[in-house]
Amino acid sequence: MIARLLVSALLFAAVPLGAEPLTREQGDAILQELKSIRQLLERQQAPRGPGPRPAQPPAPERVSVGIKGAYAMGAADAPVTMVAFVDYECPFCKRFDTQTLPELKKQYIDTGRLRYVIRDLPLEFHRRALKASESTYCAAEQGKYWEMREKLIVHSDRLDPESLLEHGRAVGVDMDPFRKCLDDAKYAEGLKKGLDSARALGISGTPTFVIGRTARGDVQEGVKVVGAQPSANFEREIEALLRGREKE
Repeated sequence: MIARLLVSALLFAAVPLGAEPLTREQGDAILQELKSIRQLLERQQAPRGPGPRPAQPPAPERVSVGIKGAYAMGAADAPVTMVAFVDYECPFCKRFDTQTLPELKKQYIDTGRLRYVIRDLPLEFHRRALKASESTYCAAEQGKYWEMREKLIVHSDRLDPESLLEHGRAVGVDMDPFRKCLDDAKYAEGLKKGLDSARALGISGTPTFVIGRTARGDVQEGVKVVGAQPSANFEREIEALLRGREKE
């Protein structure tokens, strides 16, 4: 609209070479047209009244997760618990384990303020994730859960059946029972049930975390945090829970 008015005014004001000089009336008309355009532009540029308020971020979602039989790092009586749903073929899980977890371990786990619990969530589109999770439980039968877990994180690009045997051998398990455990898929059914229970809570991707005040028993309640976020985001959640504990 403004562009058309400007063009109209310019055409109105244009005087061909050699034409008669503008009359006073013509000049006044042009000035009035330009004045009208200026007023329109000023109205267009004037600050408007308050628009609709931006949507507020959704409230943190609280969920309750079962942790019976899950492996945990840190003191059982730590004031805060962080449950991690992981998949060994997930690159974002590896990023968290290699970049963020070491700092959280140093700051909170090693100082007795955080318990870190693992819940396996082998996603169906990761063909090797289920068997990789099984291998950690097979290794756990020989007291090598954390060693096997660390090996899988470092070698997340090598999770085929032969490589799992190599990793087991490298961490020092007795190979015959370890191989039989894998061949029998001893822990597959339990892991699949864990996948179903996670979905019932709306947890379908990895890594996903649940952070809350440490609960007694086999059920942990907390705020759901999705994704391999910067350590500062996790620290903020943990510190808020620790401050709440101190006020009691």
